[in-house]
Amino acid sequence: MNILDQLYEKARLNPQKVAFPEATNEKMMQAAYETGRDGYIHPVLVGDAQEIKTLAVQRGYDLSIFTIVDIHDEAYKAKVIDAYVNQPGRMLKAKALGRRMENPLYFAMAMQAVGDADVTFAGIDNTTGDVLLAGQMIIGMKPGISTISSIGLCDIPGYEGSEGSLLAVGDSAVCTNPNAEQLASIAISACDTVHDLLGWEPRCAMVCYSTLGSGQGELIDKVTEALRIAQEQRPDLAIDGEFQLDAAISPAVAAKKVKRESKVAGKANVVIWPDLNVGNIAVKLIQQFGHANAYGPMLQGFNSVVCDCSRGAPVSEIKGNVVISAVRAAGSKKN
Repeated sequence: MNILDQLYEKARLNPQKVAFPEATNEKMMQAAYETGRDGYIHPVLVGDAQEIKTLAVQRGYDLSIFTIVDIHDEAYKAKVIDAYVNQPGRMLKAKALGRRMENPLYFAMAMQAVGDADVTFAGIDNTTGDVLLAGQMIIGMKPGISTISSIGLCDIPGYEGSEGSLLAVGDSAVCTNPNAEQLASIAISACDTVHDLLGWEPRCAMVCYSTLGSGQGELIDKVTEALRIAQEQRPDLAIDGEFQLDAAISPAVAAKKVKRESKVAGKANVVIWPDLNVGNIAVKLIQQFGHANAYGPMLQGFNSVVCDCSRGAPVSEIKGNVVISAVRAAGSKKN
């Protein structure tokens, strides 16, 4: 059973409420229907209820699979707004939130913020920027996290790491050139994500072109400062570095290069790239030459799970990311 099959089984054991604000989109509706019909999630379609129902019937879907939320239902909208503005720390007032909730994306996220949904899943009709802005404004950031980032999960044939063929990597999609504080946030978020999703005890390596002072320069200084910040903020996590990639994941190389005690060296299951140039190139190398399946990117840093999928994604990929998001949401509640 591969990792995606395992996650599908996890989702079926504890299905979560996933809100789809792009509900009329044909691919989104199909993905919502099939994952709901098969018991992986409880799909919540958010938008103009009559339009959603008409399209669902035309497409041959059983309406009983869906919960349909009408953004024109003023009584329910008022209930969500009241619950939201009464939460501590919320910056939006009732009128400002009400105006934004005319957009299904903001409506879905407001539902999620008050507990009427566990995940908001979008990205086909909205840009990544749209999703990130709405998430930061409505869902908010986790305490102590300064930036939204992403993590991917690579299943690499022939790789025998500390988690078998799996390696989590980040950030390969969102932060172009994170500063030290942002890089620390990425590492902390990545540890929490793999713990929620996979139940791993994260062993997180901050990588660059130096291992414990073998190189010098401002690029290395950023990584070492990020490590200091991450360890100070979350001493409960095994985050270590600075390591070259081989010292992070190869026990034999770590034994030669790392001459001190480390819970991470040689057995990292999470690798944090120093910037997007490295991350994007590294993931494509893993895919092209390692023939790996790469799942994600999964957004992280929000108070609860928000997913932005690729606008060109096929239904099969959307379904996989829906299931991954649902398992993350279940894991974060449990933890």
